[in-house]
Amino acid sequence: MNVASAVVLFIVGLGLVIYFAEKLVKGAVGTSVGFGISAFLVSVIFIGFDPENLAVGAVGSFEGVAGIALGSVIGAAMVAIALAFGITALIAPMQFEQAPKRVLVVPILAVLLTSILAFDSQLSRADGAILLIGFALSAVYLLFLSRRGLDIKPAGEVAETLEETDELSKWKSLGLLVLSLAAIIAGSEMLVRGAEVIIGQVDLSDTVFGMTILAFLVSIEELAREIPAARKGRAEITFGNVAGSILAFFLFNAGIIALVRPVPVDTQTLTFYLPFCLGTVIVISVFMATRSVPRWAGALLVLLYLGFVLPGYLL
Repeated sequence: MNVASAVVLFIVGLGLVIYFAEKLVKGAVGTSVGFGISAFLVSVIFIGFDPENLAVGAVGSFEGVAGIALGSVIGAAMVAIALAFGITALIAPMQFEQAPKRVLVVPILAVLLTSILAFDSQLSRADGAILLIGFALSAVYLLFLSRRGLDIKPAGEVAETLEETDELSKWKSLGLLVLSLAAIIAGSEMLVRGAEVIIGQVDLSDTVFGMTILAFLVSIEELAREIPAARKGRAEITFGNVAGSILAFFLFNAGIIALVRPVPVDTQTLTFYLPFCLGTVIVISVFMATRSVPRWAGALLVLLYLGFVLPGYLL
């Protein structure tokens, strides 16, 4: 396959993944509610749900392209929590009514757990099972806190879908779920195949490509989710999207990806990308603890994202 064909394949695959990701959320949430799961429980189960990154990461893992698999977790998380959240704060500084420290520690523990499991230079299938158990325990913990007064609000496409659940029957939702899942898998396969050829033609490792270019392209819609909510004064939606994204990426997505096929973790990821991401999550948690994210904090987060991306090209 020549480079031009690979680029076309990559773009078409990316388009399929992004378009049908929204449809998949509608199908999954509509099916869950249609078969009797409460809207509140759906909000917890699907907190931070990001099917496009999950699908791309799983196919990357299956194809043995570790940089794409790990980039769909670490790089995509940095787009959501540093770039998108930082730009949002620059446009609309945020104040939070509630940001309990008991919640803020959970995303830090999620990234820390992934880092510890990857310390032996591999995320094995056993590690994947541990991460999924961690996600389940996190969901149970959030349910426990909700009974203590924590107001868990759905974010992004999940929130929109819950407002439109009457538009689709449970069987139409199930059909949409199956169709979207098939389209996303096909699109992810096209995207990864195209990316492999592109990586082979440019002077970049699959790790740098996955952590930066691919993660940015697949995750940039986070801006569309966070900015409108913050500008409307609904900062708690943005907070939920950030915290939920970390849990979904580092526990659920990473768990599924490792179960598909054990993922080797290279030195660059262990010594730079993972620690940098963990540090960024800690910085965000400190801001959240003050219940305020001013413009200067948004600028700092954008600079942190640039500090995450640029060394891979400069070095």
